[in-house]
Amino acid sequence: MTPSEPSVAAPVRPWLLRPREGVQPTTSTELFFDLVFIFTITQLSDYLIEHPDWRGVARTGLLLALVWFVWVYTTWVTNWLQPDQGPVRAMLIGVTLGSLWLSAAIPQAFSRTGLLFAVVYVTVQVGRTIFGLWAVRGSPWLVDGFQKSLPWIAGTSVLVVVGGLVDGAAREAVWAAVIVIEVVGLSIGYPLPGRGRSRPERWMVEGGHLAERCSAFVLIALGESILVTGSTLTSHVDLVTSGAFLLAFAGSVALWWVYFARSAPAATEVIARAGERTGALSRVAFNYLHPVIVAGVIVTSAADERLLREPGAPTTTVAALLTLGGPALFLAGHAAYKALLWRILPTSRIAAVVLLLALIPACVGLGMPVAVCAALALAVTVAVIVTDRFRVRRAAQSRGPRSPLR
Repeated sequence: MTPSEPSVAAPVRPWLLRPREGVQPTTSTELFFDLVFIFTITQLSDYLIEHPDWRGVARTGLLLALVWFVWVYTTWVTNWLQPDQGPVRAMLIGVTLGSLWLSAAIPQAFSRTGLLFAVVYVTVQVGRTIFGLWAVRGSPWLVDGFQKSLPWIAGTSVLVVVGGLVDGAAREAVWAAVIVIEVVGLSIGYPLPGRGRSRPERWMVEGGHLAERCSAFVLIALGESILVTGSTLTSHVDLVTSGAFLLAFAGSVALWWVYFARSAPAATEVIARAGERTGALSRVAFNYLHPVIVAGVIVTSAADERLLREPGAPTTTVAALLTLGGPALFLAGHAAYKALLWRILPTSRIAAVVLLLALIPACVGLGMPVAVCAALALAVTVAVIVTDRFRVRRAAQSRGPRSPLR
């Protein structure tokens, strides 16, 4: 992205900064960092499976948001810095270790490992930000962003520790407040008294790289959902469970198709060409909307595990919320993503979300087997895919070549 004002200083360590020439590739160091989050998604899915109630859902959401902050802020840093340069690579390996530790603390994060979770979170968030401030020294717009974000990140990190020191509902309330403050702080540009705020048009973002990185995280989440169903299948292989496995696998394929068949490459192109809007678009698309999409995958993964264990059981309220709510959450996040980038009303996804939510009381009231409920969720998702294909063909026939997502 081209800054709106000329640079008045030269970077002290220019070799640590990524060039701004086209979409920057994802490096092996970044992919190594991502590997930890396969374990993270597994931990979150397992937590939801073991706590299938409203409180369990809320706690899973809180943990996902905190973990997402670690991943996405690190991804922003590697959008500016060269991951394969020695100091940056060392920082990433340290964050990888911290993220692994953080993930290990997830199962008991609201009991005995809460303080450990908090301390590791603080170490990663504050340490990475201080490193970034050191690495971009001399680059005025980047320094300004790090200087203004550091007090906010340090402040929320203190609150995370406070949450780790209290128990029960108090911990939930404090960590929820952290998430709200983080979202608000980023939304208003981390303002400081006498210093103003950090404006997104100055963030020097390479949007194509961020789009590809977030696509990779969605793929990680989908891959983990397949691992969950595969491991469940191995514990009880028979004809009925194999049929349930095929249904769960088809559901994962359908979600992958919705996100990756056209949206992912087209989104990379749109964000890469957004100019001064890149920072603002990236903030909403990747910090706010993608965790909703990932949450949909996690909920669907928990539903798939239940499907394989009890495919013929009557659908309970919890089972319906997982089975139909997961795809609804995924499609809602993706609908918002499309609306943001292409400024269109994604009617097929909105209609699918409404239908999936309407099917929840119907499946429970009629006592449908869980497998039938899952088949309905799959049918709705496939309908979105088919609708997209018809729209692409109509657009090509009536108006000639254009974006496949319009």
